[in-house]
Amino acid sequence: MRRLHPYRLLIVILAMFPSSGCLFRSHKVPPQATATTKLKIATAKELLDYINSQAEKIKSLQATVDIDTAVGGAKKGKVTEYQEIRGYVLARKPSMLRMIGLMPVVRNRAFDMVSDGDQFKLWIPTKNKFIVGHNQITHESANALENVRPQHIFDALLLRQIDSQGEIAVLETDFESVRTEKGEILQQPDYTLDVIRKGEHGWFLSRKITFNRVDLLPHRQRIYDEKGDLATDAHYDDFQDHDGINFPDRIEIWRPGEEYTIVLKMVKLKLNEPLTDEQFALSVPPGAEFVNLDQQNQTRASDGKQP
Repeated sequence: MRRLHPYRLLIVILAMFPSSGCLFRSHKVPPQATATTKLKIATAKELLDYINSQAEKIKSLQATVDIDTAVGGAKKGKVTEYQEIRGYVLARKPSMLRMIGLMPVVRNRAFDMVSDGDQFKLWIPTKNKFIVGHNQITHESANALENVRPQHIFDALLLRQIDSQGEIAVLETDFESVRTEKGEILQQPDYTLDVIRKGEHGWFLSRKITFNRVDLLPHRQRIYDEKGDLATDAHYDDFQDHDGINFPDRIEIWRPGEEYTIVLKMVKLKLNEPLTDEQFALSVPPGAEFVNLDQQNQTRASDGKQP
């Protein structure tokens, strides 16, 4: 028996279906609207050099800020937004950070926390509680705000350099959604540097730094853990020039795992002024409840010293 060539067999099969049948259907796809703003062009090396040069210029930071906070999401089934408060942020490289929040109106201290990059301390006067532990979360608290770690804020606040010895940066062209003055949502091309890092268990995606093609400034940074999960999603807006350093006046930090968002709005900013070790010192107040998150035990400090 003579066998038909596969292509001829396909033609015979298709011919058996009437042209008016419903086996195949087609429909028009509307063209995707894209922004028409004139865009700038850059290479991966130019973007990498920009990140490293700006990071190199910043040694320390002092800022008066307005702090917006929201907690909750899919896990909790609701989002709770807290009243905006005034605060202060001190940062000194390589990893020192102090952040103080003030109560609305009366301006008493709502919280005070410091970090040396490895460990942190958090003083909450309204609860008379002093919390210490590592910046890496090992026991998640039911209170989302007690899962805030200063190091997460530091990493989002100051974009660190891309280390040519232990990191590889790969350029990715992508699109971001932008809103026009008329309220339309358009797609605009952007650049993303995918930073791949050498970890204990091999190479992994460490960061994605996204540049707006209108100004070639880093408007977004996504930080990943070694398992590939998104740990921090930070957005940067309203950049201002501070003696050759471009720094955003608005920083939004979202932690999807712990489900909290912190927005820092710069009221006053000073870069590269000297900061002493004493400005990052935080001691246990007498009589405060002492909580060590690493040991999961609680004691009371009667003499102001850490038990």
